[in-house]
Amino acid sequence: GLSQYSSDPRTEWDLSAYSTRDQVLEAMRNLRYKGGNTFTGLALTHVLEQNLKPDAGARLEAEKLVILLTDGKSQDDANLAAQTLKNLGIEIFAIGVKNADEAELKQVASEPLELTVYNVLDFPLLSSLVGKLTRVLCTRIKEKSNKENADIPVNTGPQLSPTDLKISAVTSKSMHLTWSPPLRPPKKYRVVYYPSKGGIPKEVVLDGTVSSLRLSNLTSHTEYLVSVFPIYDTVVGDGLRGVTSTLPLSPPRSLRVSELSHNSMRLSWKAAQGATQYLVLCSAAPNGAED
Repeated sequence: GLSQYSSDPRTEWDLSAYSTRDQVLEAMRNLRYKGGNTFTGLALTHVLEQNLKPDAGARLEAEKLVILLTDGKSQDDANLAAQTLKNLGIEIFAIGVKNADEAELKQVASEPLELTVYNVLDFPLLSSLVGKLTRVLCTRIKEKSNKENADIPVNTGPQLSPTDLKISAVTSKSMHLTWSPPLRPPKKYRVVYYPSKGGIPKEVVLDGTVSSLRLSNLTSHTEYLVSVFPIYDTVVGDGLRGVTSTLPLSPPRSLRVSELSHNSMRLSWKAAQGATQYLVLCSAAPNGAED
C-alpha cells in the first residue's frame, strides 16, 4: 500500500489493491508526485486510521511495517504519532533524502536504529538502499512472526469493533462523544481528533470500560474529524469515524448609539455569551458617506 502526504495525506492504493509485483510497479510508474508541506505526524496518523485496517487489506495475523520516505523536517509532531504506531506493535523504518532531519528520523523509527534509519543525499541514491532494506525487512518479519505465539483473532467485526458513534452537546469549544462498545471489551480506546482542513492531531487514551468522552479546548466554527479505535493486546479493532463542526462564537447583538455630541457617542449592546472582553473599532466614514 502507498500514501503520499503534504498538508493532506492521500492514499494512492491500499494493501488489497494489487496482487502482483508487475501491478505494483505499473502503479508506481503512473504515480504523480504530490508537492507541498511536510506534515509527517498527520501522515502517520492517516496510515494508521486508513491504511492499516482490515477494510484496506491489512491482515490481522500479518506483521505491520511502515516505511516513511521524507525529504524535509516535519511541520507537526511526528514523534507523537510515530510513538502511537510503535505502541501498537507497528514497526517504522525511516528513510531521509536531501534535507531530511536525521534526529527526527531517529525519533520516529523503531529500534534498533542501525537497521531502521537510512539517509541519502539525493533521490537517485535511493536505489543503493533497495538490496539492504529488502533483506532487513524480510528478516524482521520472520523474527517477529516467530515470536508470535498468541492466538490472534481472524477478523474484527462486531467482536472487536465499537459501533454507533454519536456526537452531541456541541458548543463553540467542546463536543461530547458516545459509542456502543464491542462484544469483547478492549484494553483501551484511542480517540484521535483534528481539524479537517489540516492541523496537529490530538489524541486521548481511555480505559476499555469507558465509552464516552468530552472533547474540550476546541477551535470555534471548525470542522473536526474524530476517530475512536479499540486497542487489544494483539490487535487494533476497526475504528469509528465522525465529522462535526463546532459552533461559531456568540456575537454581541442589538448595537445602539446614543448621547451623541460633536466629539463623543455612547455605544450599548446585548452581551455575547462567554465573552470576557470586547474590542471596539471606530473609524471615520469615507468621503461622501453619511456622517
